[in-house]
Amino acid sequence: MDKIGQLGLLKSIFGKITVTKEISEEFNKDLPDFIEVQYPKDKNYQRILENSLDAGEASAIALALDYDDCLLIIDETKGRREAKSLGLKVTGTIGILIVAKEKGLIPSLKKVFDKIGKTNFRINKALLVEALKKSGE
Repeated sequence: MDKIGQLGLLKSIFGKITVTKEISEEFNKDLPDFIEVQYPKDKNYQRILENSLDAGEASAIALALDYDDCLLIIDETKGRREAKSLGLKVTGTIGILIVAKEKGLIPSLKKVFDKIGKTNFRINKALLVEALKKSGE
């Protein structure tokens, strides 16, 4: 979201976001005030997940498991698959943008997708087409 100048959508939609130290370090900038850092209770589980996922994804999944009901924001296919297999609810950038469009926070998904296309963020083209159809564009 930061790469396309839409980080504020997270605050508008969710109010507060919780990330791990690993994700904060990957972000490599000062975090906005609506993003807080927490540590997973079970670092051992995080280490197990790191055998197949990167540190940010592994820590995010481990932290999400500490909550009874949360929505994990994760885009990487392998991480999403693992999170779903553990019973976690997941969404990604496209899901957030669809909600933002539904709430009137952005006027057009297509314009945002065009911005995404100019970054190094990779998204399956079929997913983009499906999202545009779902949002009526």
